[in-house]
Amino acid sequence: MIHLQIQDVLQPKFQEFSDLKRYSKPVFALAILAGGCLSPSAQAERGLPTHHRRPVVTTGEAKLLGPMDPTQLLNLTIALPLRNTAALNTLLHQVYDPTSSSYGQYLSVQEFTSQFGPTPSDYNAVTTFVESNGMKVIATYPNLMVVNVQSSVGTIESVFHVNMGIYQDPVEARTFYSPDSEPTPNLSVPLWHIGGLDNYSIPHSASLVQADDNSQSNATGSGPKGQFLGSDFRAAYYGGNALTGLGQSVGLLEFAGYNMVDVTNYFAKARQPLSVTVTGVSTDGSPLTCKGRCDDTEQALDIEVAISMAPGMSEVLVYVSDTSDVSIFNRMASDNIAKSLSCSWGWSPADETSDDPIFMEFLAQGQTLFVASGDNGAFRKHSPDVYPADDDYVTSVGGTDVTTSGAGGPWASEVAWVDSGGGISPNKIPIPKYQQTTGVITPQNEGSLTYRNVPDVAAEGNTDNYICYDGTCAGGWGGTSFAAPRWAGYIALANQQAVANGVSTVGFLNGKIYAIGLSSIYGATFHDITSGNNVNYITEPGYDLVTGWGSPNGSGLINALTK
Repeated sequence: MIHLQIQDVLQPKFQEFSDLKRYSKPVFALAILAGGCLSPSAQAERGLPTHHRRPVVTTGEAKLLGPMDPTQLLNLTIALPLRNTAALNTLLHQVYDPTSSSYGQYLSVQEFTSQFGPTPSDYNAVTTFVESNGMKVIATYPNLMVVNVQSSVGTIESVFHVNMGIYQDPVEARTFYSPDSEPTPNLSVPLWHIGGLDNYSIPHSASLVQADDNSQSNATGSGPKGQFLGSDFRAAYYGGNALTGLGQSVGLLEFAGYNMVDVTNYFAKARQPLSVTVTGVSTDGSPLTCKGRCDDTEQALDIEVAISMAPGMSEVLVYVSDTSDVSIFNRMASDNIAKSLSCSWGWSPADETSDDPIFMEFLAQGQTLFVASGDNGAFRKHSPDVYPADDDYVTSVGGTDVTTSGAGGPWASEVAWVDSGGGISPNKIPIPKYQQTTGVITPQNEGSLTYRNVPDVAAEGNTDNYICYDGTCAGGWGGTSFAAPRWAGYIALANQQAVANGVSTVGFLNGKIYAIGLSSIYGATFHDITSGNNVNYITEPGYDLVTGWGSPNGSGLINALTK
């Protein structure tokens, strides 16, 4: 068994709030995070501990074109802070420490909420506050962390003491809306963040634009013209038949709906059975189907790839919101059905800490989130839309180019994919403890000793994949969009074995894989990618900023994770 302490996994962020550059907020935020109530006037003066106003608005780089229509309706996500965060950090230490009697004893939603979530009285105070001010509550959650609200712009301006304006994007030929100041609600209970006050960053899929499906003549897959099917990577990365994901579920984050006909068409074309239930979950009333100008390429491929890796799992849950990542993440946490989660989208939040309370709930409940690292090669200093791939609470997945021994055959070789996202966090997220161990960051891999390094792991992402989408099927598709759900499906296999072995499911992966990467069993658990680059960084033996620790090596990694 790989022994590690949780201090090698996480920064106790909230406990050390004032010590982290990422949280450059006044000390008063400590009182809010601790769950202390402030008087209405003090709350109005001090505001929330997270940012809402974009730097381009603050600096005047984005030109104000005029006010928003006060009758326009917006959907907001009002988040409350965690309580007892010092105790939560202690619990996470114990849950992920193999020497602790609490190792692997993940919490239920009810247990997490009663110990660390907002109180019912605070949650009721928020819902009463918004309703009494003319806002409509459209969703509440059992973990009491988020309230989904719909409101007119005029009401938002009055309640949160902001002016909502239309601004010219300084780079793109588009406009966006934003508040001109930080919200300061006259509310006696603390809030953490208010999502939906701007649309400056539009989430985008990490799917690479389709290449010519004849361009990969060396592809060794089972699909048309040698293109790879998802089942080829089940054979390459797992290579067995005993594990199918039985009893497990995978959750997918999507910013648009999907058409089930594309999924059924894919498995019909692949001549493979489809026995996994696909369940759409609208987290805020967003449509689950993809009609009109909607493109379901990302959504369809995520479903197809995850099922192909774990064809016997119980369910794929497709969580959909066309506006709010907070709604999706919080529903994933409050459902607590899927222990393996995947996100193949990127965006730039107003505050990169805004999702962290939900991510901490993921950890406490034994859920792990895989995020595609992106398809634009190495990060630049100010690369946009890298989040959440560079968050330290997620497992970031880079891209590779795999060769198999033949159609449906075992893994033969693997090199880095030149477009694989990777590098040093453009959002300046502090380096997590699991990357601070000697031997992870070296002069050779050129990683940072100050900020989070990406990715953690990798999987096939070259433009040699065959998928069905938008009523058609074709090859030539690639991207780290394929890599993230592949890992999610692979961990569903590991979780099946863990349950069969009578041990806890894998939970948050990073501390475990970094310990494995520095151990004597590394070669038996990972394919160490030592050839290729993403332009700025090159692959190295061990950890690197192109492919992380590499791709999964058959049942070796599953066995190491489920002892």
